[in-house]
Formats: sequence, C-alpha cells, structure tokens
Amino acid sequence: MLIRILAFLLETAFFILIAAALLRAWMNWLRVSMVGQPGRFVMALTDWLVKPLRRSLPKSLGQSRVDWASVLAAALMALAYALLWWLLFGLLLGAAAGGTDFGVAAVFTMLFFAVKMLLRVALQTLFMLVLGYAILSWVQPGSSVYGLLARLTEPMLTPLRRVIPAIGGVDLSALVLLLVLQIGMMVLL
Repeated sequence: MLIRILAFLLETAFFILIAAALLRAWMNWLRVSMVGQPGRFVMALTDWLVKPLRRSLPKSLGQSRVDWASVLAAALMALAYALLWWLLFGLLLGAAAGGTDFGVAAVFTMLFFAVKMLLRVALQTLFMLVLGYAILSWVQPGSSVYGLLARLTEPMLTPLRRVIPAIGGVDLSALVLLLVLQIGMMVLL
C-alpha cells in the first residue's frame, strides 16, 4: 500500500512538472503571452530548469521558434522520473526478488519508460486542454479562458475541421480529437 501511494505521489509530481514544461514550450511556439495565467504558473514551475538550460544551449537553438530549453526540460524531467522510479521501486522490488543489476537492459528500459511518460503527459495535457475548450464552447464561449484554450487547441482542431463537417451547426472536431487522443493514450498503456 505504501509503495502504491509513493508511486502515485512521484508520478503526480513529475506529471505536473513535465506538463508545465511542455505547456511552456507550446505557449512559446504559439506566441501566447506568459504575463497572465497559465503563463506565470508554468514559468514559476519550470524556471529553475529552463533558465539554466536556455543559457547552456547554442545560440542557434536559443533563437529558434521552438523553445528547446522547455522541451529539453520536459525530456530531462521524464528521464529523472524514470531513474527515480527505478531507484525507488526497481531496486526495492529487485532486491526482494534477489537481483539489483543495472545493466544495458535497465538503461534501455528507463529510456523507454521516460519516452512513454513524456508522450503520455503530452497526450493527457492536450486532452485536458481540448476538453476544457469543448466544455467552455458550450457554457461560456465569451470568456478569456475560452479564448486562451482556443488559441492553444486551434492548431490541432483546424486540420480536423477541414475534413469533418459541422453537423446541425455543431463543430465535432473537438470530439474527434478527444477520441484520437484517448486512443493514443490507450495504445501507450
């Protein structure tokens, strides 16, 4: 029971950190102002890692449209999560089973685990953004939060709108994207 609680807390903490770094990179890509929320929040959560990475990256990457420091921060946090998970649970469970080997297979397993975590966080974060957008489009389409969510989700919804016609004046692109994201999360599990 204690191990499950510890695993849940570790995953939740890293999920929030990785999601904040990915959201920061996405907001910078879309040129969304970081002055308001959630910009200030994601900057407060990620500055401790993004700022040093930004200073250490080559100027060509720093001047790119892609916020490579935030993307790298998300990847490094996913690797840190995989390493911590392995240290806490792999060693603990491995010691109970009689083996604590840290070989090439363990390294590849951790890399796979980190990539899987990064993809899962990206899909789940996007799912939450699209779900919030879809709900607010019905409940409060004039709000500032709706405008922000629209800006964050439009790059994924626009291509779907070209293919999926509105039915009875209802745009189903968000529903289709939610289904695609859910299928993606199912494939990752």
